Amino acid sequence: MSTDLPEGASLWRGWLDAKAQRALAHEVGRLLAVAPPFRPTMPRSGRPFSVQMSNAGPLGWVSDPAGYRYQPTHPETGRPWPAIPETVLELWEELAAYPAPPEACLINLYDAEARMGAHQDKDEAALDAPVLSISLGSAAQFAVGGHARGGATQKLLLQSGDVLALGGPARLLFHGVDKVFPGTSPLPRLPAGAERINLTLRRVTALT
Repeated sequence: MSTDLPEGASLWRGWLDAKAQRALAHEVGRLLAVAPPFRPTMPRSGRPFSVQMSNAGPLGWVSDPAGYRYQPTHPETGRPWPAIPETVLELWEELAAYPAPPEACLINLYDAEARMGAHQDKDEAALDAPVLSISLGSAAQFAVGGHARGGATQKLLLQSGDVLALGGPARLLFHGVDKVFPGTSPLPRLPAGAERINLTLRRVTALT
């Protein structure tokens, strides 16, 4: 798999050591106890995603037949999302190089068969802020392409403890997860029986 990165993308391999990974996995379990995983569905078709999802922060990203959007409450419980853990906010402050905190922390839960199709993160007004993602658990093949759907993609192996940012010229590149490599997690177990967990930090509201 490629080790080259598009302009505007940054990858910090092993940024979280084993102790930090275990602590973050514990934090994710705490978040999921407050905001249980749900399975989003595609707009219009209603086809379910292969990943389960939850959120933390003032806003959470959801998808259903009505469309993609951010909202302040869980779509099933109606309760506000839990706060983003301080350790995650500190990571954003250290790596994102952005003058405002993230407002949404998506929690994607992958089983051995789950995938994430190629997509752009473009539902945010703050497109000048990077998208920062944290990998926990089993390794995954991440694919990043261009600014149009289709065409050639670069493949990156993301492992537990890696942190990836897409910002600047890379902010609106199509990207996704082609596959998960089961049984490669260095962690004894993950919350909700997941094989892999990805936390994606996003700033939604543009700065004035």
